[in-house]
Amino acid sequence: MKSKILLLFIILVASALAKFVADFSTFQPRFKNKVYPRVFIDGTDFGGKRREEIKEFFAKKSQGLKAFNLTVIFEKQPVATFSASDLALHYDGETVAEQAYMIGRSKYFLSRYYQILSSFFNQPVTRLESIVSYNDNKIKEFLERSEDEYNYPAQNALFKFEGGRVVSFKKEKNGREIEAKKFKQEFDRVITKIKTDSRPKTINLAAKSIAPEVTLAQVNDFGIEEEIAVGKSDYSHSIPERIHNVILAASKFDGVLIPPGETFSFNKQIGDISALTGYKPAYIIKEGKTVLGDGGGVCQVSTTLFRAAINAGLPVAERTAHAYRVSYYENDMRPGFDATVFSPPVDLKIKNDTPAYILIDTEVDENNNLLYFRFYGKKDDRKIEIGEPALWDVVPPPEAKYQDDPTLKKGQTKQVDFPAWGSKASFTYKVTNGGKVTVDEKFYSIYKPWAAVFLVGTAD
Repeated sequence: MKSKILLLFIILVASALAKFVADFSTFQPRFKNKVYPRVFIDGTDFGGKRREEIKEFFAKKSQGLKAFNLTVIFEKQPVATFSASDLALHYDGETVAEQAYMIGRSKYFLSRYYQILSSFFNQPVTRLESIVSYNDNKIKEFLERSEDEYNYPAQNALFKFEGGRVVSFKKEKNGREIEAKKFKQEFDRVITKIKTDSRPKTINLAAKSIAPEVTLAQVNDFGIEEEIAVGKSDYSHSIPERIHNVILAASKFDGVLIPPGETFSFNKQIGDISALTGYKPAYIIKEGKTVLGDGGGVCQVSTTLFRAAINAGLPVAERTAHAYRVSYYENDMRPGFDATVFSPPVDLKIKNDTPAYILIDTEVDENNNLLYFRFYGKKDDRKIEIGEPALWDVVPPPEAKYQDDPTLKKGQTKQVDFPAWGSKASFTYKVTNGGKVTVDEKFYSIYKPWAAVFLVGTAD
């Protein structure tokens, strides 16, 4: 009985083995030019498909990427947009078709037959993922252009002191470098996720700061480390002679150092204001009249210095307002932020109560009619409060005035002054340092109502 059971078992095993051999021998030829069963791409079984069919499948799927576009943002502004067409965006069907076809066709015997047997017994052989590819030439070109446009090197500080003033000065400046590698990584991450989210995207083009090798604090012995304040005024509508005087007067202050504890005099620094020192005749206020005088426009410079001083929180020892509201000083500020000078009695004086020297750096922006006074030194803990200006007792201008002018021919009339409303103005100025109030005052300005002034020619 046992021998009959054993014989039956052998017959069954032999029969099963014969069937397996027969089935397996026909299995491989059936998939000679096709992918073996149970090979998945993106979760779909592509068994029995030819490579060309897989390529065609992904070529059609690539059509769904056409709506994709990507915007690049740099410093909160869009700087480039890439469409699917620009990038030649597509599913790489050729690569994934070849990968699928090579399952069960490895040159390694054990690996090859393991994969074939898994397929034969209807077991998942492998799971592949398709890749969205693009032509990265456009991205390379964009990054190269961005490097040319946005990158700049760091600048070392320059400080050269000769003859009691700074003759060469340049504050250090950080450089900038776009992070091309980081952008490329972020771009590839977005493309990787496009299979599940093909909506339009934005990517930031980041930039990093490049520190200079030499800083301002390292190249001077005056304790000057940084910009501490800026004063600005707008001299638009000035006549050429006045502009000449503004530029000349401002140059007298460029590179000047104010030692700690010193009270700085505008008049002492600027010196003689006359034709002998290069100034041209321009209209000034003298004895209640608008007249030609050497140095018209110098008060533009004193006004700008005054604004820099209060922005720095410095004590102002002397300051006088103009007799009337001069239009130049209201181009960019409300009334009350001006300072007139007239040597010797009327001066502008400021005190350096900071812990270091103050370097005055002047700049004239001739294209935009702007004058800048920049103070460089060392900041401390001071807090500056400049109140909103008040304006009251406003009165209209009187009737126009006509003055004889021997420089104009008879019959010629030239307007040199414009009507100005009279008023009173004030603003509060408070500075605290380390919890202690160092300045607490109110600047008052009394402006007379001013008539339009016309010059009438008297010359033959």
